[in-house]
Amino acid sequence: MTDPATEAPEDWCTLPAFSGGCQCGALRYHVAAGPAFASICHCRMCQRATGGPFAALLKVAAARLRWEGEPGVFASSSLAERGFCPACGTPLFYRQKGSDWIELTSGSLPPGVAFTPVRQWGLEGRQPWLAGLAIPGAPTTERDVISHQAPE
Repeated sequence: MTDPATEAPEDWCTLPAFSGGCQCGALRYHVAAGPAFASICHCRMCQRATGGPFAALLKVAAARLRWEGEPGVFASSSLAERGFCPACGTPLFYRQKGSDWIELTSGSLPPGVAFTPVRQWGLEGRQPWLAGLAIPGAPTTERDVISHQAPE
């Protein structure tokens, strides 16, 4: 996944404390203020773990993270594990075994947390259709939908 030796000090930002969590609200986390590193990874493992074309991750010191609830953990390789909500399945983190750092999924972050990726990893797995992606967009319009998601 990431190589700390290639993370330049100027690529880190300092964030205020924030809280995030899963889709159903069964798992919440709280992160104390401090340095963070935003990146995306295109490797096949990250694609499969998130169900998307890449994983967008925010690295923070594990010591600054406090959980409400117990995440499920899957050893996705001999080097890393992935955390998720056992109730709704939301992917929540990536962590190298034995590391003092944890990488939270950007989708589990609350709105307003500064997330601007400064590095890409796993370029060998990047989907070809992402190169130069410039297609029209539109906002999501929800009609007569009853959400079962936890409020932000």
